[in-house]
Amino acid sequence: MWGIIATWRMAQEGISKASELLKDGGDAGDAIEMAIREVEDFPFYKSVGYGGLPNEEMEVELDAAYMDGDTFDLGAVAAIKDYANPISIARRLSKEKVNSVLVAEGAEKFAHKEGFERKNMLTDRAKIHYRNRVKEVQEQEITPYAGHDTVGMVCLDEKSKMTAATSTSGLFMKRKGRVGDSPIAGSGFYVDSKVGGASATGLGEDLMKGCISYEIVRLMKEGMHPQEACEKAVLELDKELKERRGKAGDLSLIAMNCKGEWGVATNIEGFSFAVATANEEPTVYLTKMVDGKCVHEVASQEWLDNYMKTRTAPLVEK
Repeated sequence: MWGIIATWRMAQEGISKASELLKDGGDAGDAIEMAIREVEDFPFYKSVGYGGLPNEEMEVELDAAYMDGDTFDLGAVAAIKDYANPISIARRLSKEKVNSVLVAEGAEKFAHKEGFERKNMLTDRAKIHYRNRVKEVQEQEITPYAGHDTVGMVCLDEKSKMTAATSTSGLFMKRKGRVGDSPIAGSGFYVDSKVGGASATGLGEDLMKGCISYEIVRLMKEGMHPQEACEKAVLELDKELKERRGKAGDLSLIAMNCKGEWGVATNIEGFSFAVATANEEPTVYLTKMVDGKCVHEVASQEWLDNYMKTRTAPLVEK
């Protein structure tokens, strides 16, 4: 049995490539790194990697993390600039016994020393998005932070090894140095090969308040199916935040257990995810919460076509 599940439609091409590797008995670490690099390298996905949206100073700061569910090795980078494929840097850091989570200049020095590719990650398209948002904020009631989608994945290979990984450019127009949940173990991701793994996307500041990826793995360890665990964790954190703070940010979680069973839950409309297993071809689903239960439906071809059309459409500066 093997499988891979990921947040958002943007992961479809990546998990499709990874599924070919997994079919042939490939390693869960190699598969998940390959899948996330595919997202990082595509300039039209404006919340991850090359083409990611910049911070308030128009700099692209990236966060990424990798975890091995067999050994609990983990590595992460945060607020790293001018390096391609932060997921690969995070995976390399997971081999370190200490100093496995590095930020900003420290992460960049490590990447340089290890020979990772330097690259200006700010695209002309992202600059247009930035300048348009500055005008929108001035003219409309709109938050500068709108537009933040982490790619998060959980992977299982035929040797029963599991991995989890994330990559993101974080909140659009965030403050310089801001770090969300994505590179934080237990919040943005967590995996245990004996149980399963989970990964999050949404408002990092609120996802961290529930250590929600770890919570889902804990619930699966108690015997819950991934779907039940995701729904319980998302509903309870959403409720708790609203009771204590008056509102809850976006919370969307994906999970897979060591049997290859998967689950997804969200508190927003229009959350998409992608999954492939030994029993299921790479598929994109749309999901929403209805009366405490998440309803998943396969994305139509029309929806898929429109998704790519809107993301690759020419941009005009306002």
